[in-house]
Amino acid sequence: MQITFLGTGTSHGIPVIACDCSTCRSNNPKNKRNRTSIYVETAGYHILIDTPPEMRLELLKNNIKEVDLILMTHAHADHLMGFDDIRALNWYQGKEMPVYANSDTISHIKRVFPYIFAKNNPGGGVPQVILRESKSKIKLANLTITPIPIYHGNNLILGYRIGKFAYLTDCSKIPAASYPLLDGVEYAAVDALRYREHPTHMNVEQAVNLIKKLQLKHGYLTHLSHRLEHERLSNSLPDNISVAYDNLVINI
Repeated sequence: MQITFLGTGTSHGIPVIACDCSTCRSNNPKNKRNRTSIYVETAGYHILIDTPPEMRLELLKNNIKEVDLILMTHAHADHLMGFDDIRALNWYQGKEMPVYANSDTISHIKRVFPYIFAKNNPGGGVPQVILRESKSKIKLANLTITPIPIYHGNNLILGYRIGKFAYLTDCSKIPAASYPLLDGVEYAAVDALRYREHPTHMNVEQAVNLIKKLQLKHGYLTHLSHRLEHERLSNSLPDNISVAYDNLVINI
């Protein structure tokens, strides 16, 4: 399995508009963060998780042309607003795009992008998508993907497990019923917004504790705000935890 971190930043992206903090002014490319998304290549499939505002730029940067399906975690703007760019993938691949999400996210997509689903659309191309509700395991020919219900504040959204890897962004808490779905996971990308606690995200300490609880071989911190400078954070972590950064590629 090869995983590319397309974006690792929080909803503002980094640098943040009008911010002069040291992270936003940093020359270290690892402190430049697009909105969060990953690309997974495994078992012959090419999987995109979320469609952030920089989706077009992220795919171009990493020369990604093949996407077999898209998994949506939730419908907040920083995870959704590149959705229209699916139509470029439709054009290149010559087929509709399966998009998996929970029912709330599907309803939100239809409200935000009504023209995609209108019977009559007189101007311009629209994404050709097949919305599929992620109620249980997604079973493909030789791959099973497990949606993981997690809390984002009071909202129940989805993480995803693909083999021994789990993607747990925008997570403030994991409900007890979801832990069995993570049994045997060895690697994970985990939400770690900032040092201080936050009502809708895990902070660094909580993310580190979750990685320890899951007994991961390696954890990767993502969805990082400008309060987290890459080198300072990296130097404070255990050996089995890394700070993810845009365009990081890992093989597991």
